[in-house]
Amino acid sequence: MNHHSAPQAGEQKQDQAANQERIPGEIGKLRPNGNPLVAHKFGADPYALVFNNRVYLYMTSDKLEYDKDGLPQKNSYSSINRITVISSDDLINWTDHGEIRVAGPQGAATWASQSWAPAAAHRNVDGKDCFFLYFANNASGIGVLSAPTPVGPWIDPIGKALITRETPGVEEVTWLFDPAVIVDDDHQAYIYFGGGIPQGKAERPDTARVMRLGEDMISVVGKAKVIQAPYMFEDSGIHKYNNSYYFTYCSNFVEGDRPEGSPPPGEIAYMTSVQPMGPWTYQGTLLQNPGHFFDVGGNNHHAIFQLADQWYIAYHAQTLSQAMNIPDGYRSTHLNRVEHNEATGKIQKVHADYQGVDQIKCFNPYERVSGSTIGWSSRVTTEQYLDSAEISASDSNIMFAKLQNDSWIAVSKVDFESEGPTTCTATIGNQGTEGTLELRLDRADGPLIGEIIVSPATESLQWTELTTNVTGAKGVQDLYIKFKSSTDSSTIFLREWKFNRQNEV
Repeated sequence: MNHHSAPQAGEQKQDQAANQERIPGEIGKLRPNGNPLVAHKFGADPYALVFNNRVYLYMTSDKLEYDKDGLPQKNSYSSINRITVISSDDLINWTDHGEIRVAGPQGAATWASQSWAPAAAHRNVDGKDCFFLYFANNASGIGVLSAPTPVGPWIDPIGKALITRETPGVEEVTWLFDPAVIVDDDHQAYIYFGGGIPQGKAERPDTARVMRLGEDMISVVGKAKVIQAPYMFEDSGIHKYNNSYYFTYCSNFVEGDRPEGSPPPGEIAYMTSVQPMGPWTYQGTLLQNPGHFFDVGGNNHHAIFQLADQWYIAYHAQTLSQAMNIPDGYRSTHLNRVEHNEATGKIQKVHADYQGVDQIKCFNPYERVSGSTIGWSSRVTTEQYLDSAEISASDSNIMFAKLQNDSWIAVSKVDFESEGPTTCTATIGNQGTEGTLELRLDRADGPLIGEIIVSPATESLQWTELTTNVTGAKGVQDLYIKFKSSTDSSTIFLREWKFNRQNEV
């Protein structure tokens, strides 16, 4: 997870989605585009875990850093000690699960100072689902956390690094970071990691490694094996397709001539093998540097995953920060489709863009929905109960959206069904604010189907479940949840919402 700046070379400008309104505050992820996945926060170095037909993306929590004058400055990455998690079962509407406190004094792994470039894995242990989060403590080692759900609560089961300079076979690895994990069909798990360029070895750094994980997923077995990836830089990835293993990585930026067939600088390259630990055959590259697509370069980081019989690549680019016109280093995650050639096993070149991927299913409004579930948004932020003393660790992933006057959340392709709902219930946090939570269709000023009146509360934060009648919502529509108040300083917190059919609460 190095943060190399690549030369910028843009070939594509952002589609402004002609004929779509743009109210102040809508930035980065512009309707109807799917990329970047969210616009209310950053998230880098994505890693995908699919569980119960839902993909969870674990990302380095890029946070704005400020200079002495209070202005945003270039990302130094030195203070990042949390991992951001979002999830979706349709790939357009994303639920923000907040941040995992990984490292630092308040982190699960107090021995670590940073948490970069995570990997996640699931395994059934003694009849129970167990989840494992692997992370880089800068470039000095790799740690592991465990949890009973994909979103926590997380603990450090070993109280120290999983992979260190003392791990057999890592002596020549420059950077001990960027883990990737696969649990094979025979239940044996493997971890891939490493990066960096020893002096004078740009073409053959030999700093990538693969190693067996123990059955407990929190130990390593044997000796790490070298992966001879040409022009290796960082960003290990692993997936299996048609009984072939694909090791994917980011190539380095070292200047100079390269032998024909070598990966160009800063691209996602791949190798294949019929065994999870090699030997490996170099195949080519599958994704160019973000600078080729978005007019802003930087490092390249990815994860390839399968959901509902389709393959996807998650990768990051500095698109939201570019739209915000702030200094470099703040990354956002994107998705595009991946196509394997059935006959040759080759991966077709991925064309990164703002459009993203298709929504793979309609959204169900008749279940409780987190207020932090967002397709598109304007002037919205999310917060979590993590820092509230009265909330237990098991509830630490409860999230809510913070809305101010004229801010909105849009949810894509909501299926209200043929009969439609009769009421909508929302749990709202209020602190001395009055206003209206409007429910509209298809655009922020679209047809009004209901409105929830928010009455002034005391100065202390109070949570209230409010219900309103709903009319005119039928079939598949985009839903806009918009807050209106007489003062711009007014804010409310939306914890969850749910539409109800007739005679249903």
